[in-house]
Amino acid sequence: MKKKTKVSLAWQILLALVLGILLGSYLHYHAESRDWLISNLLTPAGDIFIHLIKMIVVPIVISTLVVGIAGVGDAKQLGRIGAKTIIYFEVITTVAIVLGITLANVFQPGTGIDMSQLAAVDISKYQSTTAEVQSHAHGFMGTILSLVPTNIVASMAKGDMLPIIFFSVLFGLGLSSLPATHREPLVTVFRSISETMFKVTHMVMRYAPIGVFALISVTVATFGFASLWPLAKLVILVYFAILFFALVVLGLVARVCGLSIWILIRILKDELILAYSTASSESVLPRIIEKMEAYGAPAAITSFVVPTGYSFNLDGSTLYQSIAAIFIAQLYGIDLSIWQEITLVLTLMVTSKGIAGVPGVSFVVLLATLGSVGIPLEGLAFIAGVDRILDMARTALNVVGNALAVLVIAKWEHKFDRKKALAYEREVLGKFDKTAQ
Repeated sequence: MKKKTKVSLAWQILLALVLGILLGSYLHYHAESRDWLISNLLTPAGDIFIHLIKMIVVPIVISTLVVGIAGVGDAKQLGRIGAKTIIYFEVITTVAIVLGITLANVFQPGTGIDMSQLAAVDISKYQSTTAEVQSHAHGFMGTILSLVPTNIVASMAKGDMLPIIFFSVLFGLGLSSLPATHREPLVTVFRSISETMFKVTHMVMRYAPIGVFALISVTVATFGFASLWPLAKLVILVYFAILFFALVVLGLVARVCGLSIWILIRILKDELILAYSTASSESVLPRIIEKMEAYGAPAAITSFVVPTGYSFNLDGSTLYQSIAAIFIAQLYGIDLSIWQEITLVLTLMVTSKGIAGVPGVSFVVLLATLGSVGIPLEGLAFIAGVDRILDMARTALNVVGNALAVLVIAKWEHKFDRKKALAYEREVLGKFDKTAQ
């Protein structure tokens, strides 16, 4: 009897991505069938997948954090982990900002472009969100205040990650201080919730290829590929910068820690394809937590670093924002002084943190930043048409950056389980090699 060949999730998503591009390309030039299909079939199918992901993220973050923190039981140790995490995030995102500005200055993607050939897209929805963010004095103190929830149930309903993390850490510390007879039953409950939600995640992932197919079809059908040509220099530079940052910068960080960025990327292949296809970091958050624990990082570090990284360690987003800011300045023929570029770096270091839950976060950050160095905000309307294709790439880098951050902090704390990591590498990479054959 012939053995049934099982197609891996990565290949299913990749196939869905290709088919979605083909359908989207066809629909882009057939308006009569496009609008009905997008509004009645494709958009709802894509939204269902995003809703399913949002449904499982909050229970996983809370349950894994509570179990992890209760297991540590030491506020001093937790404070040390938190401090190291924030320091690492700040350093690595600053490197991303500086690299982006440097590459944009060297390759000049905004020079020689005829602005009359560019299609402007309405960005008013982002401007209203930016005004709301700025009215809340977004900055260091604003970020600190946003950590503390006034109503944890409301924060859970909105999916506000920072207040959820803050509450879960406090709850875990409180739980760890209880006598064992009172503590263990609750820890068991949260551990069961965590394990159950990971099972639910695997169920949701079966729908991922359909979600990817629908989401990418809508994107290509709406924007097409024609919008890419006038801005090809920007698109190519952003993709080059993201690859360079992943393979060289993060590669060096991994090597210093005795890790391999290539092995990490191979381990995360399913998640990277999914994140790239959906342009949603949230879509892989549960799987990143699960895989990094399996790869040798302790639960306390994994459950804290991954969700925190979604607000403070968006390497791909900050890299893109710095390139886009210089691109728009070049588009308008504005020559920024060294002090203006330093101001841009410092402003991005602040504005790019702590607003992960804001819709169109990269555009909001840019709108909140460009004015500080005299760059016209209207320039963003010219790159909005290619934002989705750029968003896909920067989301994939965000995923790699946060996964590596977990391993770096685990190594820094001397909590990384090397034997467990090697066993997991053999298991996962062995499967990968068999699939490739």
